[in-house]
Amino acid sequence: MAQLHASLKGGDKLSLNWTYLNAIANGVSAIDLDALALRNLDDAQQFVREYGFDLDQPAAPALIRNAHREAVAFIRATFLTPAQAGLIPAEVAEPDDPLQLLLYASDSSQHDDARRMWACAVLKVMHGIFYIDNNLKLRHFHAIRAQVFGTLDEVIRRDGEHYFLTDGTSCLPLLRYDRKDNKGRNSILLKLLQKAAYLAADIFDHLGVRLVFATRCECVLALRALQRVHLLSVTNVDAARTRNTLLDLDAAQQVFDKYRAQLEHSAAYPLDLLRQMDSELAEISQPQTRCDNPHSGNGFNSLQVTVRKMIHVQQLDAAPEQDYDVGFFFEYEIQLMDEASYQRSLSGPASHEAYKQRQVDTARTRVFGRELLRWIAHQCAA
Repeated sequence: MAQLHASLKGGDKLSLNWTYLNAIANGVSAIDLDALALRNLDDAQQFVREYGFDLDQPAAPALIRNAHREAVAFIRATFLTPAQAGLIPAEVAEPDDPLQLLLYASDSSQHDDARRMWACAVLKVMHGIFYIDNNLKLRHFHAIRAQVFGTLDEVIRRDGEHYFLTDGTSCLPLLRYDRKDNKGRNSILLKLLQKAAYLAADIFDHLGVRLVFATRCECVLALRALQRVHLLSVTNVDAARTRNTLLDLDAAQQVFDKYRAQLEHSAAYPLDLLRQMDSELAEISQPQTRCDNPHSGNGFNSLQVTVRKMIHVQQLDAAPEQDYDVGFFFEYEIQLMDEASYQRSLSGPASHEAYKQRQVDTARTRVFGRELLRWIAHQCAA
């Protein structure tokens, strides 16, 4: 074995890529970089191995090619108009070897900035695709969905065409009950690309339910019902992800204290009284602004709670003495709305369509970068 000696001498000049090193040392997201720092194809192959792909395995190159094709198709369909689809350079859209994109993205010379920028954009989307394909929670999605909705189906009951939320004592009528069984693949990818944390953040709305009641006061009672059956508790709610633009609980407490006796002595379901309570609640409520989602539109009001549920799956390689299933936490969303808020969400800035377009705009800017966006605009104007 050759003896090692301390040295800074090598075959290359002592150069430091300060932008890349700054990204590593100071936590700059990969999606916000405009170049990589690879020197040659050997460097690219080592990068890929450390990323997680063994190129000596026959399946690995095919997986990379498939992700590349999906990334190009996603960019063309989501971020470009049909007239702009041909702007991606051929060597980026159809490379002989997708690993070449790593070198294009590292090319610091200015003779082909467009190729570098497009290579970076495609690689960013490929990174998101690899995340989706290698997310263990998504691989267990059928078990997750069955266990999440198995619990919810115990408290959200159907009678003919009508749904009710019940804790075994109270029974609240729902105007709408919407179940999100799974986010589509493109929707997951879009959300990953527009998030500030990129892939470091999870996607919390693969699964969820939206419960729409006639009044906001019923949303308070729904919170009570969900708390009493322990679907919501201080231990299983992700407090950092609570989004409340619907309920001023201090004001709600005043209104409920005033009308509690009438509610308790109501023979029939007191919808008229609840509407009267809503009117008083609206008069004394302060605007609720606990929502840090930059894509939510003005006028969108809801209470959105992210719930942690322990999911159990069978472990195939469990030790013989282990007689329990493996558990991991999965987070899903419960959203409460009143009828007026729901109606506002169907059109205008608060609508889902407007929300999705804002997501697309953010993701396009982050994937392309402002330099490539200017290049595209210049090409279209020419």
